[in-house]
Amino acid sequence: MRGRFITVEGVEGAGKSSNLAFIQAFLEAAGKTVVHTREPGGTRLGEEIRGLLLGHRDDGMAGDAELLLVFAARAEHIHRKIVPALTRGDWVLCDRFTDATYAYQGGGRGVPRDRVAAMENWVQGDLRPDLTVLLDVPIEVGLERAGRRAALDRFEQEGGAFHERVRAAYLDIARREPQRVRVVDAARSLTQVQQDLAVVLEDLVSRIP
Repeated sequence: MRGRFITVEGVEGAGKSSNLAFIQAFLEAAGKTVVHTREPGGTRLGEEIRGLLLGHRDDGMAGDAELLLVFAARAEHIHRKIVPALTRGDWVLCDRFTDATYAYQGGGRGVPRDRVAAMENWVQGDLRPDLTVLLDVPIEVGLERAGRRAALDRFEQEGGAFHERVRAAYLDIARREPQRVRVVDAARSLTQVQQDLAVVLEDLVSRIP
């Protein structure tokens, strides 16, 4: 039996790390074997590409170069980790996936949506998440939270207008695909957010063996 594929998305400072841990614990308590991974990354090659994408050595990278690097990492990730795990019947929990590409490279950088879609179809075939949790937070709140962490990466250092475009792109995806994408208000307390997550996850687990 094929496993299930869950992704978690959101702008900077949306609280993905804490909530990914909650989701993994919830699924494991429900008896699921969970493979927790991330993008860009998840494999040795993917992590090396992640360093190129998030680091500051190549500030000013061309948008198309950025897009191709993202999908190069994703192709390796799907081949080496995601598909094998799903084939075993494991549940895959991924910190960002292709929605992030539509949001950051599409919305943020202005890469045409059809170009992202062409890469998505080529690299992924019919692989899509079974559930995507979008942790939504106003940009000013998210950036204030992100600023409390370590030095900002290449995306976090972008201006507010960039992040507003990213958020708008995420919310557009949620409007297009309401059956897959569940929006959770992440501006509230962690307890409130995780109460909502529990409802979403309970519904998924009850419907899928």
